[in-house]
Amino acid sequence: MSPALPLLLCIDLQPAFLAAICDSQRVHWRCSFALETAKGLGLPVLFTEQVPAKLGRTAAELLALVEEPVALGKDAFSALGDKSIADHLKASGAKHLLLCGIETPVCVYQTARDALREGYQVTVLTDCVGARRTDDATAVLTHLAAQPDCAVLPAETVFYAMLGGAKHPFFRAYTQLVKKYG
Repeated sequence: MSPALPLLLCIDLQPAFLAAICDSQRVHWRCSFALETAKGLGLPVLFTEQVPAKLGRTAAELLALVEEPVALGKDAFSALGDKSIADHLKASGAKHLLLCGIETPVCVYQTARDALREGYQVTVLTDCVGARRTDDATAVLTHLAAQPDCAVLPAETVFYAMLGGAKHPFFRAYTQLVKKYG
Protein backbone atom coordinates (compact mmCIF):
# COMPACT_ATOMS: atom_id res chain seq x y z
CA MET A 1 0.00 0.00 0.00
CA SER A 2 1.28 3.47 -0.79
CA PRO A 3 1.89 5.86 2.12
CA ALA A 4 -0.62 8.41 0.76
CA LEU A 5 -4.27 7.76 1.52
CA PRO A 6 -6.08 5.85 -1.20
CA LEU A 7 -9.35 7.15 -2.61
CA LEU A 8 -12.45 4.94 -2.61
CA LEU A 9 -14.03 5.24 -6.07
CA CYS A 10 -17.63 4.00 -6.04
CA ILE A 11 -18.69 3.28 -9.59
CA ASP A 12 -22.30 3.58 -10.75
CA LEU A 13 -24.11 2.34 -7.65
CA GLN A 14 -27.44 3.45 -9.05
CA PRO A 15 -30.61 1.50 -8.22
CA ALA A 16 -31.33 0.88 -11.92
CA PHE A 17 -27.98 -0.91 -12.25
CA LEU A 18 -28.10 -2.62 -8.89
CA ALA A 19 -31.42 -4.23 -9.83
CA ALA A 20 -29.83 -5.79 -12.93
CA ILE A 21 -26.86 -7.53 -11.34
CA CYS A 22 -26.50 -10.89 -9.62
CA ASP A 23 -26.65 -10.75 -5.84
CA SER A 24 -27.25 -7.00 -5.76
CA GLN A 25 -28.07 -7.04 -2.02
CA ARG A 26 -24.59 -8.40 -1.29
CA VAL A 27 -22.91 -5.75 -3.45
CA HIS A 28 -24.94 -2.98 -1.78
CA TRP A 29 -24.11 -4.39 1.67
CA ARG A 30 -20.38 -4.77 0.99
CA CYS A 31 -20.17 -1.29 -0.56
CA SER A 32 -21.80 0.02 2.63
CA PHE A 33 -19.04 -1.71 4.58
CA ALA A 34 -16.35 -0.13 2.38
CA LEU A 35 -17.93 3.32 2.74
CA GLU A 36 -18.20 3.13 6.52
CA THR A 37 -14.61 1.89 6.73
CA ALA A 38 -13.40 4.67 4.42
CA LYS A 39 -15.11 7.19 6.68
CA GLY A 40 -13.43 5.71 9.77
CA LEU A 41 -10.03 5.71 8.09
CA GLY A 42 -10.48 9.23 6.74
CA LEU A 43 -10.24 8.12 3.12
CA PRO A 44 -11.60 10.38 0.41
CA VAL A 45 -14.60 9.00 -1.47
CA LEU A 46 -15.92 9.77 -4.94
CA PHE A 47 -19.09 8.38 -6.52
CA THR A 48 -19.60 8.14 -10.27
CA GLU A 49 -23.00 7.94 -11.93
CA GLN A 50 -23.61 6.62 -15.43
CA VAL A 51 -25.85 9.09 -17.29
CA PRO A 52 -27.72 10.08 -14.09
CA ALA A 53 -30.34 12.13 -15.97
CA LYS A 54 -31.60 8.89 -17.55
CA LEU A 55 -30.54 6.21 -15.07
CA GLY A 56 -30.96 8.00 -11.75
CA ARG A 57 -28.63 8.97 -8.94
CA THR A 58 -26.52 6.83 -6.63
CA ALA A 59 -28.52 4.83 -4.07
CA ALA A 60 -29.47 7.33 -1.35
CA GLU A 61 -28.54 4.96 1.49
CA LEU A 62 -24.98 4.75 0.16
CA LEU A 63 -24.64 8.49 -0.26
CA ALA A 64 -25.86 8.91 3.33
CA LEU A 65 -22.79 7.02 4.59
CA VAL A 66 -20.51 9.85 3.48
CA GLU A 67 -20.48 13.23 5.23
CA GLU A 68 -20.28 15.37 2.11
CA PRO A 69 -20.76 13.00 -0.82
CA VAL A 70 -19.48 14.01 -4.22
CA ALA A 71 -21.17 12.26 -7.14
CA LEU A 72 -20.09 13.09 -10.68
CA GLY A 73 -22.01 12.02 -13.76
CA LYS A 74 -20.39 10.39 -16.76
CA ASP A 75 -21.33 9.03 -20.14
CA ALA A 76 -18.09 7.12 -20.79
CA PHE A 77 -17.84 3.63 -19.35
CA SER A 78 -14.47 4.39 -17.76
CA ALA A 79 -14.65 6.95 -14.97
CA LEU A 80 -11.39 8.38 -16.27
CA GLY A 81 -13.07 8.85 -19.66
CA ASP A 82 -14.92 11.80 -18.14
CA LYS A 83 -12.80 14.95 -17.81
CA SER A 84 -14.49 16.20 -14.62
CA ILE A 85 -13.88 12.86 -12.86
CA ALA A 86 -10.29 12.59 -14.14
CA ASP A 87 -9.64 16.17 -12.99
CA HIS A 88 -11.22 15.48 -9.58
CA LEU A 89 -9.02 12.40 -9.09
CA LYS A 90 -5.90 14.29 -10.11
CA ALA A 91 -6.74 17.22 -7.80
CA SER A 92 -7.30 14.81 -4.90
CA GLY A 93 -3.62 13.87 -4.95
CA ALA A 94 -4.51 10.20 -4.59
CA LYS A 95 -2.05 7.77 -6.14
CA HIS A 96 -4.04 4.67 -5.23
CA LEU A 97 -7.66 3.98 -6.13
CA LEU A 98 -9.83 1.43 -4.32
CA LEU A 99 -12.61 0.43 -6.72
CA CYS A 100 -16.07 -0.77 -5.80
CA GLY A 101 -19.33 -0.77 -7.75
CA ILE A 102 -20.76 -2.06 -10.99
CA GLU A 103 -20.57 -3.41 -13.50
CA THR A 104 -17.33 -5.39 -13.19
CA PRO A 105 -16.81 -6.36 -16.87
CA VAL A 106 -17.65 -2.89 -18.17
CA CYS A 107 -17.24 0.25 -16.05
CA VAL A 108 -15.10 -1.25 -13.27
CA TYR A 109 -12.79 -2.92 -15.77
CA GLN A 110 -12.42 0.10 -18.06
CA THR A 111 -11.87 2.41 -15.07
CA ALA A 112 -9.16 0.10 -13.68
CA ARG A 113 -7.49 -0.21 -17.09
CA ASP A 114 -7.44 3.56 -17.65
CA ALA A 115 -6.32 4.31 -14.08
CA LEU A 116 -3.38 1.94 -14.50
CA ARG A 117 -2.46 3.67 -17.77
CA GLU A 118 -2.55 7.01 -15.93
CA GLY A 119 -0.12 5.72 -13.31
CA TYR A 120 -2.50 5.02 -10.43
CA GLN A 121 -2.12 1.98 -8.24
CA VAL A 122 -5.47 0.16 -8.35
CA THR A 123 -7.12 -2.24 -5.94
CA VAL A 124 -10.42 -3.83 -6.94
CA LEU A 125 -12.39 -4.77 -3.83
CA THR A 126 -13.67 -8.13 -5.05
CA ASP A 127 -16.56 -8.43 -2.62
CA CYS A 128 -17.69 -4.88 -3.42
CA VAL A 129 -18.18 -5.30 -7.18
CA GLY A 130 -20.90 -7.02 -9.15
CA ALA A 131 -21.97 -8.06 -12.61
CA ARG A 132 -24.90 -9.42 -14.55
CA ARG A 133 -22.90 -12.52 -15.48
CA THR A 134 -20.50 -13.90 -12.88
CA ASP A 135 -18.36 -15.72 -15.46
CA ASP A 136 -17.63 -12.38 -17.16
CA ALA A 137 -16.69 -10.82 -13.83
CA THR A 138 -14.39 -13.72 -12.98
CA ALA A 139 -12.58 -13.43 -16.31
CA VAL A 140 -12.10 -9.68 -15.89
CA LEU A 141 -10.87 -9.95 -12.29
CA THR A 142 -8.40 -12.67 -13.32
CA HIS A 143 -7.10 -10.44 -16.10
CA LEU A 144 -6.78 -7.41 -13.82
CA ALA A 145 -4.98 -9.43 -11.13
CA ALA A 146 -2.23 -10.16 -13.66
CA GLN A 147 -1.62 -6.46 -14.34
CA PRO A 148 1.28 -4.63 -12.67
CA ASP A 149 0.13 -2.21 -9.92
CA CYS A 150 -3.30 -3.84 -9.74
CA ALA A 151 -4.48 -5.86 -6.75
CA VAL A 152 -7.71 -7.83 -6.74
CA LEU A 153 -8.58 -8.49 -3.11
CA PRO A 154 -11.48 -8.64 -0.64
CA ALA A 155 -12.22 -5.40 1.24
CA GLU A 156 -11.41 -6.81 4.68
CA THR A 157 -7.97 -7.91 3.50
CA VAL A 158 -7.22 -4.45 2.12
CA PHE A 159 -8.50 -2.57 5.15
CA TYR A 160 -6.74 -4.85 7.66
CA ALA A 161 -3.52 -4.20 5.71
CA MET A 162 -4.14 -0.47 6.02
CA LEU A 163 -4.65 -0.80 9.78
CA GLY A 164 -1.44 -2.77 10.14
CA GLY A 165 -2.24 -3.99 13.64
CA ALA A 166 -4.45 -3.77 16.70
CA LYS A 167 -2.81 -0.54 17.90
CA HIS A 168 -4.33 1.50 15.07
CA PRO A 169 -6.80 4.05 16.52
CA PHE A 170 -9.58 2.80 14.23
CA PHE A 171 -9.00 -0.90 14.94
CA ARG A 172 -11.77 -1.40 17.53
CA ALA A 173 -14.37 0.45 15.49
CA TYR A 174 -13.26 -1.45 12.40
CA THR A 175 -13.74 -4.83 14.07
CA GLN A 176 -17.28 -3.72 14.93
CA LEU A 177 -17.89 -2.94 11.23
CA VAL A 178 -16.50 -6.37 10.30
CA LYS A 179 -19.03 -7.96 12.67
CA LYS A 180 -21.87 -5.72 11.49
CA TYR A 181 -21.28 -6.46 7.80
CA GLY A 182 -19.88 -10.00 8.32
